[in-house]
Amino acid sequence: MSWLQRSWALRGLTILFLAVAVAVVWVSNMWLTDRFTESTRNRAELRLALYSGTIISELQRNQVVPLLLSRDPLLIRALDQSDFAATSQRLISYGEEISAASIILLSRDGRVVAATDRALLGELRANAPYFVQALRSTDTVFTSTETEAGAFEFTFARRIDDDNRLLGVVLVGVDLARLEDRWRGTTEAVFVANSEGRIMLTTEPRWRGRTEEEGLALQSPPTAIQRAIEATGDWAFGDPRPYFFGDSTIRLETRIPFRGWQLTSFTAYASIRERVNGVLALQIMGFALLLAGAFYVLSRRARMQSVVFQRESAELRRLNERLEREIAERQRVEQTLEEAEQSLAQSQKLAALGEMSAAVSHELNQPLAAMKTYLAGAQLLLQRRRPDEALSSFQRIDDLIERMGAITRQLKSYARKGGEAFEPVDLREALGGALTMMEPQLRAMTVEITQNLPRRPVMVMADRLRLEQVIINLLRNALDAMKGESQRELDLIVAGGEEAVLTVRDNGRGIDDLEALFEPFYTTKKPGDGVGLGLAISSGIVADFGGRLTARNAQAGGAVFEMRLPILDRGSEAAE
Repeated sequence: MSWLQRSWALRGLTILFLAVAVAVVWVSNMWLTDRFTESTRNRAELRLALYSGTIISELQRNQVVPLLLSRDPLLIRALDQSDFAATSQRLISYGEEISAASIILLSRDGRVVAATDRALLGELRANAPYFVQALRSTDTVFTSTETEAGAFEFTFARRIDDDNRLLGVVLVGVDLARLEDRWRGTTEAVFVANSEGRIMLTTEPRWRGRTEEEGLALQSPPTAIQRAIEATGDWAFGDPRPYFFGDSTIRLETRIPFRGWQLTSFTAYASIRERVNGVLALQIMGFALLLAGAFYVLSRRARMQSVVFQRESAELRRLNERLEREIAERQRVEQTLEEAEQSLAQSQKLAALGEMSAAVSHELNQPLAAMKTYLAGAQLLLQRRRPDEALSSFQRIDDLIERMGAITRQLKSYARKGGEAFEPVDLREALGGALTMMEPQLRAMTVEITQNLPRRPVMVMADRLRLEQVIINLLRNALDAMKGESQRELDLIVAGGEEAVLTVRDNGRGIDDLEALFEPFYTTKKPGDGVGLGLAISSGIVADFGGRLTARNAQAGGAVFEMRLPILDRGSEAAE
């Protein structure tokens, strides 16, 4: 092959190499941009579903409170006799027990006669919307009122009657504004609008009370996101001014199944361009290294050619020196990029830990407390040289660790709504989990437990944690009923047929009034030990599962509680 032919061949290979490099970089740029954008959108949709579930949970938790309080005999007697000396203190105790934002009791003429905030006593609210609507309805009414400061107050109100006589109105406030603090700190701006399109809750205070168009004209989404992040402090992100992909944002919205509310978020394309450019820089550097190597080989061959090519060889040597300097410079750039990627990965890990810690910490407190008790018992047994019994404590600790794992898996259901949070649950395993949580109390009272469980699973469709909450409540009631007994016996029976049945039988004093047992505020405990809401709440949870909770007195003495739930057969389970 002549020198001219080799020259043209070399030029053709170089052009082909550059074309392949450009094509690879171009395809990589489009693919990486689409992938990182989709990842950002998916995370935003997950957070939006979690926000919606939190709002619904907060509203449902407070919606039942006015109904229970409207049936409180002490509040009815106080309104009937106009004796409110101890009513405010009772409302304060109720508020602490059910974690309500505020509770206010209004007389029939609209005057505040009792409240968790004593500064409100004596105020006249006869013209307030919630008072007027509560008088016109026999059900619990919900109102959202805009204050003079621009914020919104959310309340549930219900009238209190006695023998068809209007006595007053009970008002329960819902503090949804505290949810705004949880939304701040992420690369998004969030707001909740009512059916009229007016913004009630938002991470940007300037949007509150306005429509979406008015709010965006006053404050753009990227500026609102940056203001929300800066409000959380620099410790959460390192740099309070994150890099955005220009002024571009992702707008996502979802409907909250409550009075036509709508939840909307604007999510920034945080660092998408920087992440894509980092990968592309590595690709370009690789092609440059290959090209430099090829030129280096050609320069070595050129030096062995004849004198005719000496001038060209000198030029190639100079080109080689320039390429070496460029390689060194690109190596330094590569090292800088690697350090930047490590820093970015660490920041993402810290952000993820910050989002998860708030949701996990609350659910793990109870198993951690039980583990602490078992560890202390195991240490004492080892000191007394009783290793076999200590191994039993370690096994219980291992069971609690499995429960903690189940709690973390349960967090996945928070992003779903309503019945979608239910899952197939083995009633035997739910009973075992409840006994594990109650074991310290059972050991302290020396209770003889008899269990009758079937060999096959008894599957029901329920929320695992709420089901265990009902069983724990039944066990606690049984322990309270057997406190005065010298010998305490507890029978636990699980049966599966047309229905799944859990029977809890004790040898305590029995039940005096079966008809009023599941009524709110009915209790046989001493004052200060409880207000009688446990069985009422448990009955409501079982009803949500499609079952029923009943009680009766045993012939041999003691009380018998039965929880009946629809059985989940194989066909239903497959459909689920």
